[in-house]
Amino acid sequence: MKKILLFLWVCATLPITLTAQTKNAKAIISIQNSSKLKRTAAVTTIPWQEVLSKFPAIDTANFKVLNSVQKEVPFQLEYKGQTSPQNLLVQLDVPANGTVKLTIIPGKALKPVQKTFGRYIPERKDDFAWENDKVAFRMYGKALESSPKENAYGIDVWGKRVSRMVLNERYKRGRYHEDLGDGNDYYHVGLTLGGGDIAPIAGDKIYYPLNYRTWKILDHGALRFTFQLSYENWDVAGKLVKVTKTISLDAGSHLNRVEANYEYPGGGDLPVVVGIIKRPEPGTLLLNEQKGVMGYWEPQHGADGTMGIGVILSDPKLQMKVTKEQLLAETTAKNGSPVVYYNGAAWDKAGEITTAEAWFTYLNNFKQTLEQPLKVTVQ
Repeated sequence: MKKILLFLWVCATLPITLTAQTKNAKAIISIQNSSKLKRTAAVTTIPWQEVLSKFPAIDTANFKVLNSVQKEVPFQLEYKGQTSPQNLLVQLDVPANGTVKLTIIPGKALKPVQKTFGRYIPERKDDFAWENDKVAFRMYGKALESSPKENAYGIDVWGKRVSRMVLNERYKRGRYHEDLGDGNDYYHVGLTLGGGDIAPIAGDKIYYPLNYRTWKILDHGALRFTFQLSYENWDVAGKLVKVTKTISLDAGSHLNRVEANYEYPGGGDLPVVVGIIKRPEPGTLLLNEQKGVMGYWEPQHGADGTMGIGVILSDPKLQMKVTKEQLLAETTAKNGSPVVYYNGAAWDKAGEITTAEAWFTYLNNFKQTLEQPLKVTVQ
């Protein structure tokens, strides 16, 4: 009799214990990690059409994403330059060989912390700069070409030691080369590919374009910042070439995702190189053609500390080499088909990645996450 009463009591209380996660859920999202590597603060992409298929009446301005303990999960709607959402982005931890379940319910979501930012900088000779809670970068614009002694080609890296957004502060005060508590800009680019830029190559000659001409922001959210830079046509060994670069930076990541889309007349491959400037003093190198991972831990730059730079590509025919000026990874572009790769940096004075070993481990682990992506299911 006692067992029957206990069973009836459990059944009676079950509807009460079912929280908003199941009772009010309009969509349930399962995120599975089949690798042995824990994903920490990972920005995960959920196709918006799959969400709509389960929750067609969703109000894009009035929904929440909850985890298993009813805590709100930071999210962003990704538009990719379109007028309607293309993806739902969430940031969360996923244990190794584990699964995380999320639910989408109606309701006003908390405002997420801004962890990515970027903008065009007309007040500093057409710079375009962007950052997240870990790193900061910039590319050079047309106006800098009028100052031959200052001109530079590749990607610049800013040392950053705080999680808040600092670009506007630095440009406002104009003291880029001083560490006033948030880091500084001591990285040298010059007429090279800098911290992981890309350019065509023929023989031993790299054909650099002029600095970017137009810019467009595609997504400016709390978790992902995406923009495009377009360049003028230029001559590459007798071939007129044009390139558009689409660059994304996620919260919590040290690496950008880059799509370089080359257009040129005729068929055939266009050899291109992704490069990292090499310093005169000895540094520590990682050149793994098989994995497509190229890393560099620079020599210490006095009181400024040490910068690690990295590049990741996927190409079974990838070739890497070290020249007097740069580390180069050579691959091929095809007309109208983007070359996709990752580039980025870490600064030891930020206190997170402080050795060459730690930086190279980060790069290898990042490559593993690309090879074993999280599996997303919407129910």
